[in-house]
Amino acid sequence: MTQLTKAIWKTIEKDWQRWVKPFDLNINEHHILWIAYHLHGAKISEISQFGIMHVSTAFNFSKKLEQRGLLTFSKKEDDKRNTYVQLTNEGITLFEETMNAHDPEKNTLLKASLPLKNIYGRFPEFQDMESIVKELYGEDYLDILERSTASIREEY
Repeated sequence: MTQLTKAIWKTIEKDWQRWVKPFDLNINEHHILWIAYHLHGAKISEISQFGIMHVSTAFNFSKKLEQRGLLTFSKKEDDKRNTYVQLTNEGITLFEETMNAHDPEKNTLLKASLPLKNIYGRFPEFQDMESIVKELYGEDYLDILERSTASIREEY
């Protein structure tokens, strides 16, 4: 399971980075914009939680976005412990531009999923991921995966 999810994540990561690079963003920065946009502002702790990143990572990348004028930091009168971020108009515009620029035709994982959709009339469920990883990384990857899982089975 670990090997399959790692292979899929790496593909998603490459596609995501390619998507947001023209906007001078990295994945963490884009994810922060995404979370703040959809939550209409967020606490740093929420960005950390929903973005699956350490609080310091969420804070540091948010600071970079603030320096670019894409978001602002604030504290609430009744809640001085938490730091809040809010997208600026420029941040909203940039985020919306990134979403408009997304091209599903360039999504490697989607392309690798199409054979299953064509066969079964639906996109894959998690147990179908091995087939997708085969499309992405080839038979050799699955051979190595099988050898490693066989080794784990022998231990137990």
